[in-house]
Amino acid sequence: MNAALSVLHAVGANAFALGLVIVLHEFGHFFACRRLGVRVEKFAFGFGPELLGVTDRSGTRFSLCAIPFGGFVKPAGEDPSARDAVQPKSDEYFGQAWNRRLLIVYAGPAMNYLLAFVLYTGLIWGKGMPEAVKEPVIGNLMTGFPADKAGIEVGDRIAAFDGRALSGWEDLASSIHRSAEKEVSLSVVRGGKNLEIKVVPRKDDSGERGVIGILPKAEYKAVGPLTAGGEALRLCWAQSKQTVTAIAGKLWKRERPDLAGPVGIIQMVSRASRASWEEFVFLIGLISVAIGFFNLLPLPLLDGGHAMFYWWEGLRGRRASNAVMEKANTIGIAFIMSLVVFATYNDVLRIRAERAMKTAAAK
Repeated sequence: MNAALSVLHAVGANAFALGLVIVLHEFGHFFACRRLGVRVEKFAFGFGPELLGVTDRSGTRFSLCAIPFGGFVKPAGEDPSARDAVQPKSDEYFGQAWNRRLLIVYAGPAMNYLLAFVLYTGLIWGKGMPEAVKEPVIGNLMTGFPADKAGIEVGDRIAAFDGRALSGWEDLASSIHRSAEKEVSLSVVRGGKNLEIKVVPRKDDSGERGVIGILPKAEYKAVGPLTAGGEALRLCWAQSKQTVTAIAGKLWKRERPDLAGPVGIIQMVSRASRASWEEFVFLIGLISVAIGFFNLLPLPLLDGGHAMFYWWEGLRGRRASNAVMEKANTIGIAFIMSLVVFATYNDVLRIRAERAMKTAAAK
């Protein structure tokens, strides 16, 4: 019974988190279309056969489909293969100027960033600004990092580092920074029990310090809405910047990027939903930023890929040919599918490593 409830909880948490992020992304496209007078034929959550659907007075079909991953908005006249055969109408997608199509394209990622901003602002305003405590207590973990793989958990108190008692969080952090790529032993106090956990700090993006992916426990200081909004903006920017620097750093060093795929995302959402509602809300914001940022990349099939063609059209005064767009979309499909496979492979390796480390720690 407990296992069944756990599965239902995980399914419900993931359906809510991913559904909210995806639906609001597509709503951004839908809203922009409506505001610009573009007729929308379909607004779907998921792919495949339609399970439920309703058509409104304007002719838009709202659908819930069988495969609950992703979604799409289909404006009238969006098919590029038919755009030159028939003169597009004023209420169709390709009947709009290139800059108006850009607004429609960018509205999806913009809605993701808006969602993250609203969630972060509400969270910080409601709970307060986090301030790290001085005690060496784990407040959060970064998925896929050495601490997570070794079996360290949120709430663990690190009492000693390689047998030496710790004076506080700064002592723990500096000890880890000095131990890049060296196995160390952490004396962990968890639920009244003492554990010894081995972990190997990896080098950070600068290649100079060791990190294991832990954050200190935080206490919260009350702040006003303006301060909360400012911190929310900073978080959105910092998360986007971190994505770029982390991936670019790995590629520059010819190392495997730590990308989370579908399995990893589901695992993170499930963990966060069990930890606390604050952790769950924060993770929804983080996923929303990630999806918004990913869709801004100039890759065919993504919003950024469409935008790339429209910018080209604006600069050159003519649209890209159908043949060029079809080839680009083919390349885009291959790249995105390869990325999903690679990220899923990362997820599998991480889960196997976690299980191995937890088994070793339990012995």
